[in-house]
Amino acid sequence: MMNLLQIEGELMNKEKNLMGKTRPVENPYEIWVGELPDGIWTWRVLKKWQKPSKERENPYARWFCAVKSPNTYGSWEYGDTYARDVQSVAIKMDIPF
Repeated sequence: MMNLLQIEGELMNKEKNLMGKTRPVENPYEIWVGELPDGIWTWRVLKKWQKPSKERENPYARWFCAVKSPNTYGSWEYGDTYARDVQSVAIKMDIPF
């Protein structure tokens, strides 16, 4: 018979990273929007590198994002960013599509 810690460990091992495959910018997993001193920033999360339980434990968890800001002149710039940096300045939006 398994104790509660063993059961919890088994469940965490079975957890999948449902956002582990890269998506196109037109179909992101999440959209985050923040108003910073220089204007409106938009992050489209195209991939998350860790499953949610590991991401919560890791202060250096990364997301692959397409980012649009006043500094990108209407274009998307792609790259990894720390999840905590996005979450500290933006709010998660409902995806309209």
